[in-house]
Amino acid sequence: MTTSSPAPVPPIDGQRSPRYAGFTTFARLPRIGDAPQHDVAVVGVPFDTGVTFRPGARFGPGAIREASRLLRPYNPALDVAPFDSVQVVDAGDVDCNPFDITTALREIEAGVAALTEGGRPVVVLGGDHTIALASLRALHREHGPMALVHFDAHLDTWGPYFDTPVTHGTPFRVAIEEGLLLKEHSAHVGIRGSLYSAEDLTDDAELGFTIVHAREFHTTPFTEIIERISSRVGDAPLYISIDIDVLDPAHAPGTGTPEAGGLTSRELLELLRGLRDKHLVGADVVEVAPAYDHASITAVAAAHCAYDLVSIMSGRVSA
Repeated sequence: MTTSSPAPVPPIDGQRSPRYAGFTTFARLPRIGDAPQHDVAVVGVPFDTGVTFRPGARFGPGAIREASRLLRPYNPALDVAPFDSVQVVDAGDVDCNPFDITTALREIEAGVAALTEGGRPVVVLGGDHTIALASLRALHREHGPMALVHFDAHLDTWGPYFDTPVTHGTPFRVAIEEGLLLKEHSAHVGIRGSLYSAEDLTDDAELGFTIVHAREFHTTPFTEIIERISSRVGDAPLYISIDIDVLDPAHAPGTGTPEAGGLTSRELLELLRGLRDKHLVGADVVEVAPAYDHASITAVAAAHCAYDLVSIMSGRVSA
């Protein structure tokens, strides 16, 4: 005898309760304790001890949640109602040590692993980019080595800073060294700005990454860029990591290491939607630093990215 799963607990209805009222969960979703189970989780990681310039991304999860209050239950761009057929929850924040990076990474890994047990996908709200390493470690337990599509102004494959092996500039070098990623199935998108030397690009290529530079968006058809990224990923389990500074500072001023010449929010969302058929097992949206934000421009962009990621995950889970 089989039993059907309980109907999903929906978000708070914005037509019955003002959007500015009630608990500030992502998209006004139920908290994890308010649902009998979950299929997809959104979790915050308020950690920014790994930053190398402007701090403040520890306040990113709260800012993204606040900006997500206006999100509605139907996503027309992806033709999916992500909360209708699967249970999506806000799992709150992972408690992690604000003083010790190594300890914090263990705590974040454990928190993400608990939410993704059995292969359930997760969207992580950062926090600085250091946390991506902990998420990859957790998901590797379920999926083995993964493809990575990394949206960022920066490579984040540098070596140690100040004799510290893991910071927000090093997570993907360490992930490659630990065997968490599939070298020939991973890509950086939106890279731009100054580097320490030309060897930064050579070293990155030797680690197995390909790069879609931000300047290519001026000369290459958008559909061709999407196809290039999609072909790179193939059928591998996919992790998407979004540093919000992939966007131009005009679209994301509230971040720690802004670089001129970036993507628009429309371009970034369309790139995500171009990956809707991939095996997306996890994702993060990081480096939102609300102290530098104006009118929540950055937080709104991050909230919409997270919403599209949840929509893609929900569509795959319900299929």
